[in-house]
Amino acid sequence: MMANQAASEVLAAPVLEPRPRGAGSRYLHRAARFARKQPLGAFGTVIVLVLVVLAALPGVLAPQKYDEFDVTARLQGPGAGHLFGTDQLGRDQFSRIVYGARTSVIIGFGAVLIAGLVATIAGVTSAYFGGWFDTIFQRLIDVWMAFPGLIFVVFIVSIFGNGRMTIITTLGLLFGAGSSRVVRSSALTVRSMSYIEAVRATGANDLRIILRHVIPNVTPIIIVNASVQVGAVILTESSLSFLGFGTPPPFPSWGRMLQEAQSQMQQHPYLALFPGAAIALTVYGFNMLGDALRDSWDPRLRTRA
Repeated sequence: MMANQAASEVLAAPVLEPRPRGAGSRYLHRAARFARKQPLGAFGTVIVLVLVVLAALPGVLAPQKYDEFDVTARLQGPGAGHLFGTDQLGRDQFSRIVYGARTSVIIGFGAVLIAGLVATIAGVTSAYFGGWFDTIFQRLIDVWMAFPGLIFVVFIVSIFGNGRMTIITTLGLLFGAGSSRVVRSSALTVRSMSYIEAVRATGANDLRIILRHVIPNVTPIIIVNASVQVGAVILTESSLSFLGFGTPPPFPSWGRMLQEAQSQMQQHPYLALFPGAAIALTVYGFNMLGDALRDSWDPRLRTRA
């Protein structure tokens, strides 16, 4: 009888349902799983996040303004007063690298945004319509890609000036041409799938098919390609600044810092070490992030893991 009473109490007791996992813990779980499976990608993500924070808060993180100088403190080595030392004019190197991160992020993300739009429009439309339109369009892309990239950018900048918007637009168009080939190859695969024919049979027009079915399926390729291109754009911008065609002074640029350090490299190698390390880490971070995204989103690579 006591056993029956205990059983009835157990049945009458409310069932405690497991508490749903919150959004924060779910994201932390996904981040931990991503870091476990893609350690280099997680390291690259940390580098990218640090770069974005530096670019967003230079006035808070930099101890001095980028154009603040003190000739009495010129060419001081790294130390407590100046973490990365000072340059020929006594400007704090760490502050200029922090402010230079804003220049790199604005140009890098701005140019890649333009490149992504150009690549998406050109690649998707060329692949979807095909035929003579695709043939003519791809020959125009061949002509565009035949120009040496850096020389073409120097030519445009020398004509229209080295303003930030000119550099962003030129680099965006330059990288967009090459990216359109990657988008086109992915869009060709999507267009040949049977469900596209099924959607077309229901009466959907071309614009609806492109916007609702083709572009969403090629978006992962666009994002992965863009994440790698940011590093390439930043490297190209640094090369332009090193050659004297980058953003005009007094705005700091890592490439110009390397140019200014040429005459002092033997006596003061830190002048080139820190901006060079900033460029290398930034390019490495975006490349590792792009590779990790590709490995995570490619179903063929997921099945092999």
